[in-house]
Amino acid sequence: MRNMVGVGAVVFVLIALGACSDESSDAGSGGAAGTDAGVGGQSSGGSAGTSTGGSAGTSTGGSAGTSTGGSAGSGGSAGTNTGGSGGSGGPWSPKPGLSWQWQLTGTIDESVDVAMYDIDLFETPQATIASLQAKGRVVICYFSAGSREDWRPDAADFAAADYGKKLDNWPGENWLDVRSANVRAIMKKRLDLAVSKGCDGVEPDNVDGQSNDTGFPLTKQDQLDYDGFLATEAHARGLSVGLKNALELVPDLVSQFDWALNEECLSFSECNLLKPFLDAQKAVFHVEYVDQSSQGAQKQQSVCGNATITGFSTLIKTWDLDAWRLPCP
Repeated sequence: MRNMVGVGAVVFVLIALGACSDESSDAGSGGAAGTDAGVGGQSSGGSAGTSTGGSAGTSTGGSAGTSTGGSAGSGGSAGTNTGGSGGSGGPWSPKPGLSWQWQLTGTIDESVDVAMYDIDLFETPQATIASLQAKGRVVICYFSAGSREDWRPDAADFAAADYGKKLDNWPGENWLDVRSANVRAIMKKRLDLAVSKGCDGVEPDNVDGQSNDTGFPLTKQDQLDYDGFLATEAHARGLSVGLKNALELVPDLVSQFDWALNEECLSFSECNLLKPFLDAQKAVFHVEYVDQSSQGAQKQQSVCGNATITGFSTLIKTWDLDAWRLPCP
């Protein structure tokens, strides 16, 4: 759930290639995109700056048409090339093993041959989303649902009472009180923005406030209610929605979300907690990080043969979440 200042969303595009592509991409760096920690006791990060601790988290997904993607507002038409259900059947729901790209910083590299792209809701131009969908990609749009980022265009809409403590290592970002009616109204507007820009789905980040020091007495039930609200509102708009990290909540939420996005579950020995998604035939998009791309090949060897991530769509990425990637074959 991390993201650099000014670059906080992710759009996911999934192509029905069944598994991760064997190609990697180079791209310019940008701000470091962040992630939040899972059950392994790591503290969540906001979407600003780079982070080295905690199980990172951002997720993406979305429904796309066979060649044009389709507006999420019309029910999200997941095409035959994206490996999931969609169209009149509902929002895009990808099966395990689909290829994907996650880029939250830098100019979007549209050449990666994958089923899904996960990109920033606010920072990505509508024309880029349309271009990706024209190539047959599903586009998932990232935004933080559990934190206020002071550089976002709607930051002034939050009341002072809506946000609490700062997120560790994420300047300009504060935890939200997910019980707030105003916070929920703002999130509805963000989902409306995703529809208007043509996103196939969304990746709401920072949805595990109950396990972090937010400044609010949030309970597990408070968080479950909020996350369920996000899923319901996304689906009402025809948007696919992924559960980002929040491993403690997986058993309660797997039926409400269409896929999962996890950061570093292997590093924190938590990947088994995502099994309910695979059992439900729902994709798990997974990332393990390296500090530099030059370390990627070695990391790829140690990660991709691990039996605990069988069925996952795993990428090796650098912390800044630019276009560079190494997929597990």
